[in-house]
Amino acid sequence: MNPVLVNFGNFEIRWYAVFILVGMLVALLIIKSETKRFNIKQDFIFNMFFWTIIFGLIGARLYYVMFNWDYYSQNLVEIVQIWKGGLAIHGGIIAGLLTIVLYTNKYKLRTIRYLDFIVVGLSIAQSIGRWGNFFNSEAHGAATTLEHLQALHIPKFIIDGMKIEGVYYTPTFLYESIACFILFIVMLIIRRGRYRKVGTVTAVYLLGYGIIRFLIEISRTDALMLAGFKVAQIVSVIMVIVGLGLLFDNSKKGKFEDLYNDTNNIDKLRF
Repeated sequence: MNPVLVNFGNFEIRWYAVFILVGMLVALLIIKSETKRFNIKQDFIFNMFFWTIIFGLIGARLYYVMFNWDYYSQNLVEIVQIWKGGLAIHGGIIAGLLTIVLYTNKYKLRTIRYLDFIVVGLSIAQSIGRWGNFFNSEAHGAATTLEHLQALHIPKFIIDGMKIEGVYYTPTFLYESIACFILFIVMLIIRRGRYRKVGTVTAVYLLGYGIIRFLIEISRTDALMLAGFKVAQIVSVIMVIVGLGLLFDNSKKGKFEDLYNDTNNIDKLRF
């Protein structure tokens, strides 16, 4: 599988970068569409999205480099070469979350309210972005056989792409992409629910992606490790616990209290 889309002399555009960019743009459109429904200032949303993406990418890269420091300490110049792959989504989520917390607090806004808008776009961006891993021949699972892949009835180009250095691998990137897309659809439906509470969509994302990633990591062969444990599974467990906590907290509220679709139940920007 050729990771390069097009070459211009010494300059190249990689599929990985293209899918990451497309994922971001789709996420932005989804977020802007929903926030318009609540009459939220779009320049505020764009600025928050811009800084979240910038620091999210930095966090995703630093997270990956940190857990592969033995290699990058000997190849420092490669730390900035993110177009070749090596972005850890959990690092991006952590850095992005911190950015959103700081940004919303700056304007005295309720962070969880804006997370409800953002996580839906994040899930579809993750679904799209995983295809960049496919073209980079990474984020795959354990070695398997051609017969097993054919039995899955997946497209031939995916099967061919899963043959890396003569060995066929499990397309965990595909499983995660499909699972994130399903999670995206589920959250779209949930946020239209009449009595959904603020924070419910965020809780569903944390629960859903936490479970998805924990299961995917069982087969992943390139997982980041810490003391013999897969880091992604540790973070996934934390995500599930936090998600359950949010749902429990919402369950204690009255039926008409703190509703997601109440257009009056949102802080107004003061600028």
